Amino acid sequence: MAKFLRRTLKSNNILIEGRRETYFKLFTQSVYLLALYVAVYSFRFNNPNVTFKEFINYNLLQIGALKLSLYNVILVVAIFIFARITISLYKLYVGRKTSSSQNRNHDIAFVYVQIASYIIYVIAFLLSINVLGLDISLIMTGSVGLLVGIGLGLQDVFKDTVAGIVLLVEGNIKVGDIVEINSDKNQLNKNYSSVIIVKILKISVRTTHIQTREGNIQILPNSHLTQNKVENWSHSSRLTRFGIQVQVEYGSDTSLVSKILMEVAANNPMVDSKEPADVRLSNFSESGIDLELIFWAKNTWEIQDIKSNLRYEIDRLFRENNIHFAYPTRTIINKS
Repeated sequence: MAKFLRRTLKSNNILIEGRRETYFKLFTQSVYLLALYVAVYSFRFNNPNVTFKEFINYNLLQIGALKLSLYNVILVVAIFIFARITISLYKLYVGRKTSSSQNRNHDIAFVYVQIASYIIYVIAFLLSINVLGLDISLIMTGSVGLLVGIGLGLQDVFKDTVAGIVLLVEGNIKVGDIVEINSDKNQLNKNYSSVIIVKILKISVRTTHIQTREGNIQILPNSHLTQNKVENWSHSSRLTRFGIQVQVEYGSDTSLVSKILMEVAANNPMVDSKEPADVRLSNFSESGIDLELIFWAKNTWEIQDIKSNLRYEIDRLFRENNIHFAYPTRTIINKS
């Protein structure tokens, strides 16, 4: 039924998303519940010699305390359908409360919906066990060892879930932010350094969807964002400061080098002109003089392209002005 409705709506270019998606799910779940009632009720007309009560109470299977009758099966199915309807209604309620709020409130609302879904499904599972005639206390006592093993196996899942709740509630990292993740054991880009720049696409309870500079979409456990050093480039200001290191040989005109670097920054349209650029002489190293061009930019996601364009222009102007980059030199003295 649901698949048929989706195909029909799609063929007519009718999109269902957001709150409409929830209404659609609520409608289909109600149809399923009504269809279940009609299907069961129709059995009373098929055999006049068997009452409807006798039919649904007939034991299909009985093993010890476990009694599996048609009534039990119908009740278990109805419990889970009702649980899904309850979740859909709660999702509509939360969505209406946060419809005019900021993205962060939508993220927190998503956490509430997910937690409520887990609680409702656990309650539905416990009610289903009770309907089947099983003693919950005996099941819990007999499965202590199994639960301990499951707990040990799912400890990373619990850790990621708690980390996701912390991220969504605190709001330090939001969808659309550009962040720099620093990890000694880089799980994102093993072929490069332990520092990687990513864009946050989606934050869920257990995982975060990110996009790398290469355009790859990756799913990252939330604990990776809480256990490692993370620098949020979008957190403090719309502008971010960056630097380009250059090393020229000894004897170069540092005033001319500084002038060229400032000119390169001023002529690049991606460098913010309201914040003045600066050139610092950072060190006298073994091979040459180290200088750093400091500039500000808005588009932090494309900063590597901006830096590349600046370096190309620096190289061109250095060649025109006969300024040479430093390179390692060694002096060998043969005393013999």
